Amino acid sequence: MRIGELARRTGVSRRLLRYYEEQGLLRPVRLPNGYREYAEPDVAAVRHIRTMLAAGLPTTVIALLLPCVHDDGDGMVPTACPGMVSNLRRERGRIAGTIERLQTSQRALDTMLATVRPPA
Repeated sequence: MRIGELARRTGVSRRLLRYYEEQGLLRPVRLPNGYREYAEPDVAAVRHIRTMLAAGLPTTVIALLLPCVHDDGDGMVPTACPGMVSNLRRERGRIAGTIERLQTSQRALDTMLATVRPPA
């Protein structure tokens, strides 16, 4: 299938599909005319990429983990590949740290808002 068909079937723009290719997440066959030709498994791969992006994973980590996931009919199922658990734990820790910093910022803003005095 061509990029337009993959975009239609996945709801992902052509621009993003090209970006996924640049990041090594998709590897379409290049036809002699330069067109990209995608296979049926690429539809599931795009869904997996979107799921992992929604979980906050960067594309560098997704590239490592993408071969370790498959569909079971109801969605993405991860398989324990070397490094999967450690990568997921590291990314979870990174996200938890970001949440903690944001909560600290939120408390500081709440304090400022609570002490704002109207102009004289």
